[in-house]
Amino acid sequence: MPENDLGAQSLVRASALPARYYTGTASAELDRRAVFARSWQLIGPAGRLGAPGDHAVAEVAGVPLVIVRGADGVLRALHNVCRHRAGPLATCDGLAARRLQCRYHGWTYDLDGRLQSAPDMDDARDFDPGRIRLPRARTATWQGLVFAALDDSPPPLEIVLGGIDARLGNRSLDTYGFHRRIGYEIDCNWKVYVDNFLEGYHVPHVHPELNRMLDYRGYTTATASWYSLQHSPLQSAGDLYGDGAALYYFIWPNTMLNILPDRLQTNRVLPLGSERCRVEFDYYYPAEAGDIAARHERDHDFSDMVQREDVAICEQVQRGLASGSYHAGRLNPRRESGVHHFHELLRASYRAAMEGGRPN
Repeated sequence: MPENDLGAQSLVRASALPARYYTGTASAELDRRAVFARSWQLIGPAGRLGAPGDHAVAEVAGVPLVIVRGADGVLRALHNVCRHRAGPLATCDGLAARRLQCRYHGWTYDLDGRLQSAPDMDDARDFDPGRIRLPRARTATWQGLVFAALDDSPPPLEIVLGGIDARLGNRSLDTYGFHRRIGYEIDCNWKVYVDNFLEGYHVPHVHPELNRMLDYRGYTTATASWYSLQHSPLQSAGDLYGDGAALYYFIWPNTMLNILPDRLQTNRVLPLGSERCRVEFDYYYPAEAGDIAARHERDHDFSDMVQREDVAICEQVQRGLASGSYHAGRLNPRRESGVHHFHELLRASYRAAMEGGRPN
C-alpha cells in the first residue's frame, strides 16, 4: 500500500483514509498485525469471571484465547490452542471448570496453563509434560470490564484510559450488572463502523428519533491520546432514559462505551474479513428496586432501531468504497474531529508496522 497516504494530517486540512484501506485482503492483514495485535481488546464483564474456573473465549488478531480465573484468584488470558496439535481447550464461555481439557485428544491443563496430563504418551522419548505451558496474553480490568492484549505492544491500560474515571465522577460502572449481549453482523469493513460511530454529523440525517433526544448544537467531541469522547445534552421520556447527558466514548481501536442515565452499553467491533464485521453490544444497568424490565426492553428496542439505521448506512458506504469511484474526501473539522483522531492513530500504526517499529 502506498505510504504517501499515511503522513500525519492537521485537522483543518485532513482527508479521510482512501478506499484501499477498507477493501481487500491486504488491508485486512495490515489491520491484523498493525492494529489488533498491538492493542487492548475488550473481552467482557469481569463479574462473569468471578470464581475459580469461570472462563470466557475470545479471539484477538486471529489468536484464540480463553480468559480464565485461576484457583489462586488470578485472571489469565491463555492461548486457546493445545500444544499437541492445536485443538481447542474451550469452545464457549463457562463456569467453575476445574481444568482445561483439549477437545481433540484430551491433553489436560491446570487453570494456570500448565500441562497436567497427556494420554498414552508413555512411549514418547524425552517428553516432559512439566515443561509444557500454554502461552499467555496480558489481562487488565477497569470499571468491571476485562481487557486482553497479545503482548507488551500497547501501553498499560490505565494510561490508555487515563482521565475517563475523573470524567465519570461518582458514576462507578463496576457497580452495574451485566444484563444482555446482542450481536449484529454487518457487510462493511470494521473501520466503516468505527468511522460512523465517531461523529454526530450523520445523526440528523440517519437517526431522526435519536436526533430529537440529543442537542445537535451542543454536541461536542474531545480527544485524548487513545480515546475520544462525544458529549451531548439528552432529553428523553422518563420511562426510557430521562434527562441528563449522553457520553459516547471510543477507546482505540474498536471499543465503545455508550453511557446514558442509568445505562452502560459497550460495543466491540470485530473484523470478519476485509468487508464484513460483527458488533457485539453488552448492556449493563445499576441495581434498582421495582419492576424495571419494561424500561430495559424499551432501551433494547430503541437501541436496536438506531443500530439498524447504522447498519444500513454502513453497508451502503462500504459499497461506495468498493466501487472504485471514491477518493479520500475532506473531513469536517467541527463535526468529524473524532474520525480524524481515529485515522491519525491508524496512520501511525500502519507506519510503525511498515517500518518495523511501534506507534508512539
